[in-house]
Amino acid sequence: MATVTLSSSPMCSSSSSSCRSSSCPKKFQIKASYSDPASPSRNVMSLRRRELLKGLALSPLSLNLEAPPYSLAREIEVGSVLPPSPSDPKFVIFKASTKDTPALRAGNVQPYQFILPPTWKQTRVANILSGNYCQPKCAEPWVEVKFEDEKQGKVQVVASPLIRLTNKPNALIEDIGNPEKLIASLGPFVTGNTYDPDELLESSVEKIGDQTYYKYVLETPFALTGSHNLAKATAKGNSVVLFVVSANDKQWQSSEKTLKAMLDSFRV
Repeated sequence: MATVTLSSSPMCSSSSSSCRSSSCPKKFQIKASYSDPASPSRNVMSLRRRELLKGLALSPLSLNLEAPPYSLAREIEVGSVLPPSPSDPKFVIFKASTKDTPALRAGNVQPYQFILPPTWKQTRVANILSGNYCQPKCAEPWVEVKFEDEKQGKVQVVASPLIRLTNKPNALIEDIGNPEKLIASLGPFVTGNTYDPDELLESSVEKIGDQTYYKYVLETPFALTGSHNLAKATAKGNSVVLFVVSANDKQWQSSEKTLKAMLDSFRV
């Protein structure tokens, strides 16, 4: 059973003649208590889904989260902590392990990896978005990790419970459906708000060893994540893992080749 209280109050005095409800900044607080973290109530899940879609926009959160706290993340250039990529020394390689996310520790997501330019930084994932409190039985997708560079773009890894997409245990991505069917379900977690099939410019299927990946190129003028989005998805174990690369028009013009190289490097 869970209780969530969402309240807002103006940060300026209501008695001030210069304070108007339309312009006065507000401070939001979420207070949550859980008696059964594995089975959150419908209201909690509805709230979490809304906040997840906001968080997928990869913008700094304006929420003051009193409980639970932010999950840990390094906010330094990854080139100072990650090793060079064996295939291309211009990049470093990030290999996720059980110390990186709650889902990896719970065994709900298999280890994954991808390359990054050394100047990128890992950004924090709010606990409410990370799936920390609902592991090992999350009902909605969650954010695994996020990285960004102001001049080049942003990437994130999103995981969705397999049961949300199919009733078949340990299903392959082909068992869920074709690429268009999968992106119709997960598109809002790429854009951060909504998904329109007309935004899909290209989809393809890639086979790497025994693992099948669906790849997408999207032009998303109304997306919170950016006007250009690339995505790559696969299913393994209990989850579908989605790698999302996002950029605005300026970032895309200067970094398209780099962003596509990052997408191609993603492996589970």
